[in-house]
Amino acid sequence: MERISVSDTTKKVGEKVNVKGWVHTRRDHGKIVFIDLRDRSGILQVVFPNAQAAKDLRSEWVVSIEGTINKRPEKMINPNLKTGTVEMQAEKIEILNQAETPPFALDTDGYEIGEENRLKYRYLDIRRERMKDNLILRHRVIKFIRDFLSGRGFIEIETPILTKSTPEGARDYVVPSRIHPGNFYALPQAPQQYKQLLMTGGIEKYFQIAKCFRDEDTRGDRQPEFTQLDLEISFVQREDVMDVNEKLIIELIKNIVPTKKIQEIPFPRISYKEALEKYKTDRPDLRKDKNDRDVLAFCWIIDFPFFEKTEEGGWTFTHNPFSAPKPEYMESLMKKENIADIITSQYDIVLNGFEVGGGSIRNHRPETLKKVFEIMGFKKEKILNNFGHMLEAFSYGTPPHGGIAWGLDRWVAILQNEPNIREVMAFPKTGDGQDPMMGSPSKLEPKQLKELGIKLIK
Repeated sequence: MERISVSDTTKKVGEKVNVKGWVHTRRDHGKIVFIDLRDRSGILQVVFPNAQAAKDLRSEWVVSIEGTINKRPEKMINPNLKTGTVEMQAEKIEILNQAETPPFALDTDGYEIGEENRLKYRYLDIRRERMKDNLILRHRVIKFIRDFLSGRGFIEIETPILTKSTPEGARDYVVPSRIHPGNFYALPQAPQQYKQLLMTGGIEKYFQIAKCFRDEDTRGDRQPEFTQLDLEISFVQREDVMDVNEKLIIELIKNIVPTKKIQEIPFPRISYKEALEKYKTDRPDLRKDKNDRDVLAFCWIIDFPFFEKTEEGGWTFTHNPFSAPKPEYMESLMKKENIADIITSQYDIVLNGFEVGGGSIRNHRPETLKKVFEIMGFKKEKILNNFGHMLEAFSYGTPPHGGIAWGLDRWVAILQNEPNIREVMAFPKTGDGQDPMMGSPSKLEPKQLKELGIKLIK
């Protein structure tokens, strides 16, 4: 008999069906045993008139049950279950797998359990309803983004994970090359360079659900690897990129989380200077009632300074070295004058006090990009070594372009009212970058180190 999902049993009253899943709970009432059977779609009450047939069942055992779906008596309806109007009278059961007693309860929200223990047994932790709902919403958000952008002429393109180490902000995760001893790949902090090269290639509208990697010190809500919505568009100005993103956000909220209310449309636009003066932060929480979990207060932060002083007294970029200045500051950039006053075309999207995305219009001419690196104090040799491929590409007729990247993990966490991004990732790391389940990071065998030409220093 073909299996049906638990949620479909409400449409099968009077019919004999087969359901498969996990024993969620077992209740022994003497001659009759009740179990709640759980699959991904929900929970179904199953009645065993013959208690002997279910005497060995325990929580989290995997079973296949055949039986008839009956309406529950009016007084026995459970309004807390999607299947609360029906129950199954079991006629045949097959045990597909037994289970050890779980190390923690799976019928709670899980917040009371130590995080390291939850991550060590993450495959059990994601059985709980809250975690399942988080992952399902994440899927729905990503699918909506894909459909929205595809319907507007964007092409989804994957870019490489093994790339080149270049100074773009955070530390790179590096990967040694066995075939080319002494040389290393880097995992991408973002697909920034590749997506700009796709604009050089004439793609015009690109997006990707991209994995990004940053070897940052332990701090708050960061993860060594995270996911971005990454997009780039040719022949645009700042307003064009902001407009398509604002429309995407509004439609996403309306269709995927209609219980949420956007506080203000169009989104307010606040200059970096005004944000610091008025809110003392460039990530202001504009909610009028910060206790209302269903209000989404978006705003754009614009007009950032392009450069800031380093501890050594030089200059570095505030956001991205590939950004273009606002047009009225291009002359200052080219002359390397009044550097502190140069305003970039950067735009950040802020939601309830969190920066959830950021982008800019890019430098698409090699001479302007080169000036940025010169201001940062890079010598000609370093510029060519790290970014020569970009300068060369831009010399072959790269169109004006700009884009943005969203932190998808942060987005989903806020939409689900979760306290951190680990709650909406299937297999996250701990705060200090460890995976208790897989036991990573881990040591390599001496043979592997020798093949890679690596000697460890104690």
